[in-house]
Amino acid sequence: MKTRTFKLYSLLAVLGLGLSGTAQSALIDRGGGLIYDNILDVTWLQDANYAKTSGYDTNGKMDWSAANTWAAGLSYGGYNDWRLADVKPVNNTAFQYSLAFDGTTDIGYNISSTQSEMGYMFYQNLGNTGYFDTNGIPTDCLGTGLCLSNTGLFDNLESFAYWTAVEYTPNTNSAWASFSNTGLQQSNDKSREYFAWAVRTGDVAPVSGGDVGAVPVPAAAWLMGGALLGLVGVTRKR
Repeated sequence: MKTRTFKLYSLLAVLGLGLSGTAQSALIDRGGGLIYDNILDVTWLQDANYAKTSGYDTNGKMDWSAANTWAAGLSYGGYNDWRLADVKPVNNTAFQYSLAFDGTTDIGYNISSTQSEMGYMFYQNLGNTGYFDTNGIPTDCLGTGLCLSNTGLFDNLESFAYWTAVEYTPNTNSAWASFSNTGLQQSNDKSREYFAWAVRTGDVAPVSGGDVGAVPVPAAAWLMGGALLGLVGVTRKR
């Protein structure tokens, strides 16, 4: 009996570690229209098209230069260090310009690395799928424009394209962009009009009614926890 009990508690410990690891990754609502990502250590505007909502622009679409100007001049929530999303090389050294479906290069689909703030948001935080899976096989959203099926805590997250703050080095007339309708990351001419989403580095002080730092645990974790407690109770009775 002791051996069985020991094995059970060992299993609970392992599962507990897994659940705690999951719980450490979250988007946290700080209140006042501010959402904190505790993995990337950045704070996003909850309104993903605030340029339109605020009346700054008619529909929120701007060329690359105008989008950067808007973000840099934005003052919101007591902060004025806003910017567009960052993009760094997936391999941490140099950008790779070949197309890949598995997120191993900087052009393509399933770029869920923390090196791409928009890619990480689309695939990891929001759990969306792109036009193709990691093997290059078309997914259910191919051609429908409905890959952005989950917008999470955010408002006005547009299913189109968003500029990043990073210029495309091989052609300085272009810049990196993230396509929320397809899950694609690639460069495009700076003259194109895409949406702009403001983000800033670091956490923010919770405002009245905001989360003071507790990390939400998914509902599935609570269900699993209840089941595990039940197993503990059965073991104790035995």
